[in-house]
Amino acid sequence: MKITNTIVATACTFLMLSCGGKEEKKEGFSIDRKKEDTEKAVTIETSGVKASERVALDNKGVGPIKAITLTEEINTEMAAQGKEVYDQMCLACHRIGKKFIGPAPNGILKRRSPEWVMNMILAPEKMVKEDPLARELLIEFNGSPMANQGLTEEQARAVLEYFRTLK
Repeated sequence: MKITNTIVATACTFLMLSCGGKEEKKEGFSIDRKKEDTEKAVTIETSGVKASERVALDNKGVGPIKAITLTEEINTEMAAQGKEVYDQMCLACHRIGKKFIGPAPNGILKRRSPEWVMNMILAPEKMVKEDPLARELLIEFNGSPMANQGLTEEQARAVLEYFRTLK
């Protein structure tokens, strides 16, 4: 019985040793997969501040809007129209109070000029192409470009007025 156990143990040892060390070559292609950190945030920062948080009130952007004068008092009727447009055209990507596909609109006028906001609404492709801040935002928000919704200047102005009501 002892001899049988020794023979079986020796055979198993040889079997295990013979299985290792062989490299099987296959014709075709192979894929080397490397673990990558998928949660890496790609943002261009200036002075350690994300583009979405940076204050740039002197930048008017690139587009049809060159100057806007806002009154002290908010036009509630225009803001209500702007909310309707926002809910219909913008809500798919922008959420009030939180980052979503695009940045949150509340407090935007504390960080951007009214002209920049309207130019971004009216000509997002041109803004991303020619405005460095818009380009940085595109990168910060994972390369999701803002869609041109084809709004008129009046609709964009109403959305801007609605943004003034958001805190």
